[in-house]
Amino acid sequence: MNISIVGLDDERFVRPLQLIANLFFEESNIYMKEVMDAHLKIKFNVKTEETISVSANLMDREGKTHSTNYQKELKQFKNEKEKFKQVKSAVSHVYLTVLQDWTGIVQKWGILTGVRPTKLLHRKVQEGIPMEVAHRELKDDYLITNEKIKLMQEIVDRQLTVVPDLYSLKKEVSIYIGIPFCPTKCAYCTFPAYAINGRQGSVDSFLGGLHFEMKKVGSWLKKKGIRITTVYFGGGTPTSITAEEMDMLYEEMVSSFPDVKNIREITVEAGRPDTITPEKIEILKKWNIDRISINPQSYIQETLKAIGRHHTVTETIDKFHLAREMGMNNINMDLIIGLPGEGLKEFSYSLSETEKLMPESLTVHTLSFKRASEMTKNKEKYKVADRSEVEKMMNRAEEWTQSHGYVPYYLYRQKNILGNLENVGYSLPTQESIYNMMIMEELQTIIGLGCGASSKFIHPLTGEITHFVNPKDPKSYNDGFMAYTDQKIKILDELFSEESTLA
Repeated sequence: MNISIVGLDDERFVRPLQLIANLFFEESNIYMKEVMDAHLKIKFNVKTEETISVSANLMDREGKTHSTNYQKELKQFKNEKEKFKQVKSAVSHVYLTVLQDWTGIVQKWGILTGVRPTKLLHRKVQEGIPMEVAHRELKDDYLITNEKIKLMQEIVDRQLTVVPDLYSLKKEVSIYIGIPFCPTKCAYCTFPAYAINGRQGSVDSFLGGLHFEMKKVGSWLKKKGIRITTVYFGGGTPTSITAEEMDMLYEEMVSSFPDVKNIREITVEAGRPDTITPEKIEILKKWNIDRISINPQSYIQETLKAIGRHHTVTETIDKFHLAREMGMNNINMDLIIGLPGEGLKEFSYSLSETEKLMPESLTVHTLSFKRASEMTKNKEKYKVADRSEVEKMMNRAEEWTQSHGYVPYYLYRQKNILGNLENVGYSLPTQESIYNMMIMEELQTIIGLGCGASSKFIHPLTGEITHFVNPKDPKSYNDGFMAYTDQKIKILDELFSEESTLA
């Protein structure tokens, strides 16, 4: 789909217009000039005085037209960047509207293309804006539908019930520990994940670097008197390493980190059932870790084979029962909507199999075509359901979770997600993952340790975010883990200096 844009001379409009076009069309090109053979020509008229006034007229190749306009107050701004942000929002508003009119497709998340929509509502809660006013602003400013606003409110309410002090955790931190190994690489995956077979030398070197990071960061936290809220072992698949290596890693955590017995939650992803053994579960129990993930993704064997997961459906079920019998009492499972070859029938079957297990939490992902994944590089090989079918699957997930006592407690979105939908974490009440709330709402610093681990440093007063990412491949990580650790501690020193943490 070639779209010709007339009347907007600022190149800063290109990206937001492209992102919104991608919600409607699988492939689109934006031209900031008049192009005679474009599929669509959209002419904008923008005025900024006391109000921002934007009008747009869309014309297609057949000469059919759609027009709309929008006005909003121009709020006070400190600089040109703040002013442009307001204008961009108004332009996006009319752009989305004419594309909805032309295609007949309603975008339930409106002009939002970001990952964390619930942050908007949390911000309004913190500002003391009444719920009715907040909902109206979300609908008027962003064109979010009532259905999605209701979901946002349910999640915000749930998070504040589970973590009443959510807004005052800025002076604590959470820890993410990345283990970059898996039995095999899944076709949809872009996480740091390397097939572990034949890599024992890389594993040994990596674990040496990780232990170093844990010691140094733990020592800094103890020195500063900073508490840890949650610890999350992710990857990759953290249970890909041996039971002995896991034992040493958790021993390092307990000896290096401050006040481990009072950490609110420690999670270990055991997402690949083929990595779970009785010996590894005994190690988890030894260190009082009972929150794990065992992820089927689908209960259709042909699907698992197609996406590169080399375990069987039976293995998923057997390992779940093994973990439960050995005392794991907070198990999360993941399902993915829209996997190749699957529609409502197949997804409903996966839900019926989940019903036999009833994990404490269920995260429902919508397939996203991530740029670097095998699935994106070979789209013709992986046929997926259309928008209508994907939406039916999401509706089925909502109905099933509600009827089985699960509540939504976090959500996030991704670029190129099927149907422009979302990923939602559901749980039985009191079994929610606090770490998932922390990473999504960006209300406290999360320190990433290990290969490919991303740190987000949140300023305790301003909320400003500083990103730092460790290298994704084990060799680069092994070559420089000391330097990366020092860089992170330097950022932490500045962030948690006496001056910055004074209320």
